Amino acid sequence: MSGKYLLKAENVSKSFGPTRAVSNFSMEVGYGEVRGLIGENGSGKSTFSSLLAGVLKKDGGTFEVDGKPYDASSSVAAAEKGVALIMQEIATVESITVAANIYMNKEGRFANKGLIRYKKMYDAARKVLASLGIDKISPETMVRELNLEERKMVEIAKAMVDDPKLLIVDETSNALTKTGRDHLYHVIRQVKESGGSVLFITHDMDEMVQVCDSVTIMRDGCLVTTLFKEEMEPDKIKSLMVGRDLSENFYRADTAPDYGEEVVLKVEDVDGLDTIHVSFELHEGEILGIGGLSDCGMHELGRALFGLGNQNKGKVTVLPEGREIRSPLDAIRSKIGYLSKNRDTEALLLNTSIRDNICLPVLSKLSKGGFIRTAAEREFAMKWVENLRIKCRDTAQYLSALSGGNKQKVVLAKWMGNDSRIMIMDCPTRGIDIGVKESIYRMMEQMKREKKAVIMISEELPELIGMSDRIMIMRGNLVTKVMDRNPEITEQQLIEYMI
Repeated sequence: MSGKYLLKAENVSKSFGPTRAVSNFSMEVGYGEVRGLIGENGSGKSTFSSLLAGVLKKDGGTFEVDGKPYDASSSVAAAEKGVALIMQEIATVESITVAANIYMNKEGRFANKGLIRYKKMYDAARKVLASLGIDKISPETMVRELNLEERKMVEIAKAMVDDPKLLIVDETSNALTKTGRDHLYHVIRQVKESGGSVLFITHDMDEMVQVCDSVTIMRDGCLVTTLFKEEMEPDKIKSLMVGRDLSENFYRADTAPDYGEEVVLKVEDVDGLDTIHVSFELHEGEILGIGGLSDCGMHELGRALFGLGNQNKGKVTVLPEGREIRSPLDAIRSKIGYLSKNRDTEALLLNTSIRDNICLPVLSKLSKGGFIRTAAEREFAMKWVENLRIKCRDTAQYLSALSGGNKQKVVLAKWMGNDSRIMIMDCPTRGIDIGVKESIYRMMEQMKREKKAVIMISEELPELIGMSDRIMIMRGNLVTKVMDRNPEITEQQLIEYMI
C-alpha cells in the first residue's frame, strides 16, 4: 500500500459542450472499502466512472491510485494500471467466443509465432470463470448464444481477469437475477478481501446499504456529501440525492381499485413462447400489475402482447375495434406502447438522436409528399423533451450519451407522443433514480385519469402493491393468483404465490 487511500480524486471536471457533467468533484476511497456512488440520473455518476476507467478524457483535476498519479487514455490502459469497469450497457462482442471477449486486447499472451493458441485461451478463461463461481458458461460458446445475464457474467470475468486494484461496478446488478447478483457480490467480496476497492453504482437503495461500507452522493455533477455505514439511512440518502423531501405519497394515495367497466384489451390463452397460457381482460383506466420470479413467463407475456415472439395460438384483441395483435405493427396502429425490460437493446436506437427515437412511431404524421418535414420533427421532439424534462443538450444528441433515467424518458416520450392508450411497461423503473421513478408513477396516474390502461410488469413488490388496481401473479408460465388493490396486501402474500 502506497498511501492512506487507494483512490483519490481532486477537482475532477468534465463538460459536454455547455453541459457540465462533472464539476470540481473530489472523493477518497480507502483500501478494502466498497464505496457506493449514488445520485439522480444525469447527476454525473457514470461520467465520473468513465473518466476514471479511461473511457472519457477529463477536462481538469487529478487522480491518484495506490498513492501514485494516475491517468488512463483508454480502458485498456486503465486495466493495465489496475482499474477495471463493468459498464451499465452491454459491452460484449456477440460475434466472438466467451474466451475471446474475456481476453480482448490481451490475445498476445496466448500467441506463438504469430498464431493464437485458442486451447490455451479456453483453458485460461475456464479457470477465470470457475474462480468466480461462473462455471455454467463454456469459454468456447459464441456470445450471441448467451442471454443478457450470461453476457454480464462474461463482462465481470473480463474485468477480473487481472485482479484489479479498483473495480468499478456501474449499474450492473439491474440486469441480474438473484443468482447473478450473488455472483457479483462474491466478486466484490474477493476484491475487498484482497485489499482492493470497489466503486459501486446502483439505484437500489436496499442493495446500496447492504453491499457498501460508505456512500458518496452526487447532484448536478457536484459532490453533496459522503455517508458512512451508520449514517446510511435510505430516506436521508433520497433527500440528499434530489435536494428536497420526496412526496409522502410516493405510490398512489388511494387504497381501492379504481377503473372503468369498458374492456380495452382481451387476452385469450396466449402462448408467447409455446409455454405461457394466460387469459385476462384489461379495462380502461386500469393499472394491471403482473409479478413473479424472473423466469415465471411475465416478461415473455409482455412481448407477446405487443406482437413479439411466436404466438402459435391464443388471441390478443384490442377493443372496441376488435383488431387482433399479431405483430408490433398491429400494436402500434392500435395505439399500444411497449417499454421493454431490455431498454438499450430492444426499446431504443442508441446510435441515433433523441429526435429520431421520439419521432419514429409518428413519422407518417410528420411527413408530406413522402418527405419528413424537418421543422415539424424538431418541434415534435422538443415538445416531448420539455414535457418529460429530459436532460440533454438538444434533440440532436445521441441516445448513447444519456443517463439511464433519461433514456427511459425517451422511451416514454416515443409512445406517449403516439397517443398510446394502452401501455405495456416491463420493469419501468428498473435502473433509474428515485426522482425519475416518482415522476413515472405520476405519469401512470395521469394515464389513469385520461382513461388509458397500463400493464406494469415488475420484479419490485412494493411497486406492484403501491401502484396496481389488480395484481396478477405468475409462476411456471401460469397465473396463480389475481388480487384486487387492498391496503392489507403484504409482500409475503405475493411471494407465497410466486414460489
